[in-house]
This record gives sequence, structure tokens and C-alpha cells, in this order.
Amino acid sequence: MGLAEAAVVKLSLIFSSPLLKPPKFLHLHPKSHIPHRGHSATARYVSADKDKKEKPKKSEAAALKRRTRSERDFDKEQFQQYHGSSSHLPVMLGEVMEVFSPISLHSFIDCTLGAGGHSSANFRNIKSVVREVNEKLLSTGVNGILMDLGVSSMQVDNAERGFSVLCNGPLDMRMDPRASLRAEDILNSWPDAEVGRILRDYGEESNWRSIQNKIVSARLTGGLHSTSQLVDLIRSTTPKTRGGRQGWIKTATRVFQALRIAVNDELASLEESLHGCFDYLAPGGRLVVVSFHSLEDRIVKQTFIDLINSTTIKGDVGEEDDSLTKEAWIRQIVRGRNGTILTKRPITPSEEEEKLNPRCRSAKLRVIQKDR
Repeated sequence: MGLAEAAVVKLSLIFSSPLLKPPKFLHLHPKSHIPHRGHSATARYVSADKDKKEKPKKSEAAALKRRTRSERDFDKEQFQQYHGSSSHLPVMLGEVMEVFSPISLHSFIDCTLGAGGHSSANFRNIKSVVREVNEKLLSTGVNGILMDLGVSSMQVDNAERGFSVLCNGPLDMRMDPRASLRAEDILNSWPDAEVGRILRDYGEESNWRSIQNKIVSARLTGGLHSTSQLVDLIRSTTPKTRGGRQGWIKTATRVFQALRIAVNDELASLEESLHGCFDYLAPGGRLVVVSFHSLEDRIVKQTFIDLINSTTIKGDVGEEDDSLTKEAWIRQIVRGRNGTILTKRPITPSEEEEKLNPRCRSAKLRVIQKDR
């Protein structure tokens, strides 16, 4: 089945709510990433609560800075419905529905396919895919786009894919089985310095140099070929003072993340993808991005700022839109020339959702709206 044919499959369950009218639906297959371009950013911050003139207390401001949890009531019944029918659990489903509910979704792009998460196609191809499905949308724009950058639970739980720290399997980690590069290739044949850079930059692992040296040493005795071999190496490298089992598991999770990003080149197209998606929004359209680690979130945050302050379109910063302040989930916005960031700080899952679905704890939701 071609990508265009796959793009017109069934409506997503996300829009089964009576709050939302069924949109024209395109289902794209994602990939993600790239370092930001570094445009200068001059945006002004607008509080969503205009009636409160007093500044928040320091303790409240500090709490807000630490984490902006969702205040939405968690729908346990909806969660249990997904939990019982699928091994993939959508993160912050209610929050995503709430973001899109005020706008008329005549057209919508969900940049996930099947069970969602990262996948093999490139978001940079959004223009050609949209043209193939409905060329008219290239001129009119779409009302909503959702980008879920997470790895599907089904992929993580499948030992043969090589993503799981706890299940033994081949050192694969390819999102696209047709790709040639595997984690095993990086570990056993890439230059020492490059392996270290991947662990340091993509895994943000403080003990990267020691792990790098162990990986290089393992090549002398045949190399690493299974996830259990890599986990054993990490366990032998992680100091016992780092929290016992939880200590080495956290280290292993960071190492596996780094290799997965490198194998799938995940950070090479995210910024360009965000630019492409924003370009195809209709005026008033919204782009929602759910990221799952700090590298992605950093890129999304900076690119959103670049998008709303692009100097390619002349004009002053627009006046504050009263309609935005009426949406309960919006706390603070960042207004620019071309659009509005509706999440000055990202929204994170509610405590209740986090307890029921621990894998969602690192999720961060950011929203940008195109104003012209």
C-alpha cells in the first residue's frame, strides 16, 4: 500500500469525541529532528489571565517553572478503553482534544501511522504527500496538525526490534526495517570518538567516556551483537553508588536512546519538519507537538520561537486575541509576527495519568498557532 493510500485510512479515535467534528483526514508516517537555525527571537510574553494584575508569589513562580502539569481531569474510562484494546497508549489524549476543540477541523494531518510514534517516512516530504492526496490543501492550508514524536509501546515491547533494555534481542533499533544502518554497526565499527559523541550528545550520559572505552574494548573479543550484551557492559560500567538497579537502568535507557537517535537520524529533520508543517497551516490553524526527551523538546521550543518571529513577513507584533484567554488550558502565550505560541511552558501529563502510564512521564506538549 502506497503512502498516499495509507494517508486516507480510518479516522483517528482521537476525534471520536462529540467536541470535534470529523475532519478530512490525512495520516502521515513520521520521522524526526535537526539542530535549530538560530534566528533572533524577539517575542513578547502575554499572560492568559489578564484580570490578575498582581505578580505571582516567588514560590508559585518557582513551581510553575519546575513543571506545568496538566490540570485537566484525567479520563480513566477512556484510558482503560485504550489499555484493554491496544498495547499503544496515546499520551495526553484529552489535552490534545482540548487544544483542537475550539477550531473548525475541516482538514487535519496526524503525523503518525498505525500505532503511532517515530516511523520511517520523512516529515520533509509533507508537501509531496499532501499534493498526492489533495492538492487543494496546498493553497488553502490545513486546520490542525499533530506530531507525536514518541516510540510506540509495541515497538519497545517487541524484543526483536532491539529497543528494549529489559528484553534480549538483536542490536537493531531501526524504525524502518528497510534501512541498512543498525545499532550493532555503530557499536562495532564506527570511530571511537563518534561513539563517544553519540553517547554524550544524544544520550546526555555523564559516564559516556567510560562506556565508550568499554564498547571499544569489546570489539577485541568479537564485539556486541545483542541487547543483553550491551546491558551487561553498561551494568559493569555503572558505579554501584548510582542507585543500584534503577541506576544502571537509567544509564542503559540513555544509551539506548542515543543509539536509536543515531540509527534513525532522528534529530536531522525535526526543525525542517516543523517549518514544513507550519507552512501548510491555514490562518488560525494549530500545530501540536508531543516530544519525549529534552533534545527534541529543545528543538521544538526554539523552532517555535523562530517561526513566530521570522523576518520574511513584515509587520508589527499583533494585538492580543481575547478569544485565546477564554480557553481554560492556556496559561501564558508568546506572541510574534507570524503566530502565537500557546504554551510558553510545555504541558506535561497529570499525576494521575503518569501513575497509570509511567512511560508518559517525560512527555511534553507544545502548541503553536498560525495567525496569518
